[in-house]
Amino acid sequence: MVFVILAKAPQAFSEEHHWFADVADQSTIEFTPAENEQAVPAQFRLKSHRFDSEAELRRESGAMRVHAVTFPSPVETTVEENNTVHAEYFQPAGKGPFPGVVVLHILGGEFPLSQTVASALARANVAALFVKMPYYGERRSSKSARRMISRDPRETVEGMTQAVLDIRRAAAWLSSRREVDKQRLGVTGISLGGIMSSLSAAGEPRFRKVANYLGGGRLAEFLWDKDHPDAEAFRRQWLAMEETRESFVQTLASVDPVTYGALLRDRDVLMVAAKNDEIIPPAATIALWESIGKQPELVWLDAGHITAAKFLPGEMGRIAGFFNDWKRKGL
Repeated sequence: MVFVILAKAPQAFSEEHHWFADVADQSTIEFTPAENEQAVPAQFRLKSHRFDSEAELRRESGAMRVHAVTFPSPVETTVEENNTVHAEYFQPAGKGPFPGVVVLHILGGEFPLSQTVASALARANVAALFVKMPYYGERRSSKSARRMISRDPRETVEGMTQAVLDIRRAAAWLSSRREVDKQRLGVTGISLGGIMSSLSAAGEPRFRKVANYLGGGRLAEFLWDKDHPDAEAFRRQWLAMEETRESFVQTLASVDPVTYGALLRDRDVLMVAAKNDEIIPPAATIALWESIGKQPELVWLDAGHITAAKFLPGEMGRIAGFFNDWKRKGL
């Protein structure tokens, strides 16, 4: 798979600051599908195309620069704001080439957590692109109640599918950077971001490393059958539409990471889970781990879903080390 940047503004290496000084304000990115694109699930495939992007330097902090990045989503929805992807590029100082990682956020949309991860990666010489998924942040309209994750599973499928396609374009943007090594790309996220990391890696073969934090699979079954905080509301609404448990599970199967776990067996996958997770049950984590063939490194934190935050400082070291070690699994 090859991505080419057609820049409208030059990029120059600054000897004084020891990094590529500017991300082009306006650039055209060329997306070329993978040679094995037919192995990508049909709903996540993209044909060869070009798309425009914009970037603006927001701040410089020591060995890192942060740029606001926008580009159009490959999916056009009825919510105009949602059709533009907003991201933040955390650029390490130096020529590189650096590994590049797409960073994804949690369900609640609290961006500082993902920004902390992206910042830690950049300070560890990993270029990080934090991406806001559909209907989050600037992509959310005050005139629409539409959300990426909905009580209507059909809307959830649409939102998660759009997110994967957005992330594929994000990977194209990231790999077009001269300081980024196109052969060392990965994706990571926490909670919803962890789920989407595994799902988007199934849709983007160039993600050779995947760090899944507090994620899992078979979530439709666990959401319907177990004592999940939102289970009753999901069941009530779906049954009111004269649907069944079976149709609920079947509908969400197309965006369940477990469905595509086998596609990750040649990747380097790190899974970090909470022993007492009340949101993503440990059994959901095991289901995803087993679907990948019991190959990923699986780390259990002695915490719940929320209290796992106390491990964040130590996990920043683990994740930085993971994305800097490309000798694992012969990558």
